[in-house]
Amino acid sequence: MSIPTPTPSAVRSHRAETYKPGAVIGDWRPEDEAFWQATGRRVAQRNLWVSIPALMLGFVVWQVWSVTVVKLNDVGFGFSKSQLFWLTAIPGITGGTFRILYTFIGPIFGERKFTAFSTFILIGPMLWLGFALQDTDTPYWELALIAAVCGIGGANFASSMANIGFFFPKREKGSANGLNGGLGNLGVSVVQLVAPLVVTAAVLGPPAGGPQHDVKENTDIWLQNGAFLWVPLLVIMALLAWFLMNDLKVAAAPFSQQKVIFKRKHNWLMTWLYVGTFGSFIGFAAGLPLLIKNNFETQGYQATTYAWIGPFIGALMRWAGGWLSDKIGGARVTMLSFVGMAAALVVVIFALPSGGDQGNFWAFFIGFLAAFAFSGLGNGSTFRQIPVIFRDQHMRQAEGQGPQAQAAALKQSEMEAGAVTGFSSAIAAYGFFFIPAMFAAMAVTHALWLFIGFYATCLAVCWWFYARKGAEAPS
Repeated sequence: MSIPTPTPSAVRSHRAETYKPGAVIGDWRPEDEAFWQATGRRVAQRNLWVSIPALMLGFVVWQVWSVTVVKLNDVGFGFSKSQLFWLTAIPGITGGTFRILYTFIGPIFGERKFTAFSTFILIGPMLWLGFALQDTDTPYWELALIAAVCGIGGANFASSMANIGFFFPKREKGSANGLNGGLGNLGVSVVQLVAPLVVTAAVLGPPAGGPQHDVKENTDIWLQNGAFLWVPLLVIMALLAWFLMNDLKVAAAPFSQQKVIFKRKHNWLMTWLYVGTFGSFIGFAAGLPLLIKNNFETQGYQATTYAWIGPFIGALMRWAGGWLSDKIGGARVTMLSFVGMAAALVVVIFALPSGGDQGNFWAFFIGFLAAFAFSGLGNGSTFRQIPVIFRDQHMRQAEGQGPQAQAAALKQSEMEAGAVTGFSSAIAAYGFFFIPAMFAAMAVTHALWLFIGFYATCLAVCWWFYARKGAEAPS
């Protein structure tokens, strides 16, 4: 269906309008090719490349506990395996809960201002964590509270993804969301790779505090560096977001308008699918370091050496999932991701130690790498499906009703797609909590079989509603 094309005088007006950094943009038409080439692409790309590192730091703060817990007992804290898994899981509760809030609050106050604010407030939990780690008498309840506050970093994803989708035309939404989400997701790998390196030396100098003694390695480490390192970067990115990003008036919407998504069937169906893809990605990222430590460390395999690789692959594959979905359709890629994740977890199950068998680390690790890769594909494809589903449905309803009705339908679809993107990411973020919690509460193999069963339901939903011939909402 064609989108109304502005007159030449309107195009000249767009070109004359100021789209400078920090401005509130009142007229935004990415589907208008003349506007997009003259002005829109440049502005959209600037907002995207500021959004990405800001989002990446949010993931760093959210996932910092996944590597911190690995060394707690080595420096004298003395917690049980279950307690350590819970410290890993707790940020998932606050991350998911605050994502619900962030989904709707960004469009109310303006995404530029909210991105700057939500990045800046993450300085608090990083400072608190850094000081708490220097005292082995810090009580468990305080560390659990810090973990909960760190979880707020994960909420930034909801507002960030909803925002970036507004800047790009339909044909580029998959790639743009894939880049923003995928490179933002790299924060998981960045913290799991960098934090273990910076804690081995006094790289931040005396202001960061003295060392703790690692009894396992018989050496001094600076565990607090894994938190303090990110503070200046958070300050920088908050300032860049404030001065370089833009607020789009077309993205502004009160909650009274956004809440319509709770009546939309496809909001709930796509949330179910995204729980399967992103919930797996973030939950596996949180739980994998302790799985390696508990099952294979006695064989010489260190969690800090290997754990970051899986999330790194998954994050990059998110972009690939969005790009591939733009080419062949999101539903097909989503189905591929669930089949791939299920097969990968079967490999992991049979590679884990069982009884007197020590298991096979490399089969276990390669299986998890495949699971991360397929989850990344699905993360990209589902977020490409959402705007396509809502755009097509609203435009069909406006068909034959004239240019004004079509323009209104397009705006409504963008608003609803943004809200659904944020809400689905909020519910999926609870995977960060439930997967480590399940690993703590039951046999790991039992939990993995449950995940495989869940993927089967996701596959059925995706095929019936979005992929089969005659599907209700092909995407």
